[in-house]
Amino acid sequence: MNIFPFFKKKKVFFSPEDQAQIVEAIRLAETATSGEIRIFVESKNPFMDPLDRAKEIFFQLKMENTQERNAVLFYIAMDDHELALFADEGIYQRAGATYWDNEVKLMISFFTKENISNGIATCVQQIGETLKKEFPYKADTDKNELPDDIVFGK
Repeated sequence: MNIFPFFKKKKVFFSPEDQAQIVEAIRLAETATSGEIRIFVESKNPFMDPLDRAKEIFFQLKMENTQERNAVLFYIAMDDHELALFADEGIYQRAGATYWDNEVKLMISFFTKENISNGIATCVQQIGETLKKEFPYKADTDKNELPDDIVFGK
């Protein structure tokens, strides 16, 4: 029993190198698109469908406020072995449901090999390519609308 839960040490999900790899993949992917990519990682999903949790976090992070509605959230609950991708309406409609299902399957294939950071980075790159195709970078108007860092929950 932990008498002082507020002293509880925060769980580390990635090594500094793995975290840097993921953030760099986000930055590289976003250099060619007006789209935005965020990663949210937590230990446990609080008793809901992973896609519903991703949607909840998407709106908590105010990701729907991108100008072209082209933001994508990677949601991962490490201890529960759950993940979901939630894409805003602009990119979701252009890519289609099958595309998003296939990206989740790709991430799962990496995760089953215990190569989580590489799986995330690879999927970020692929989604970045899709964002680039559908929402190319415009030098005169594009700006980084959302932070590139990984968001860690509990």
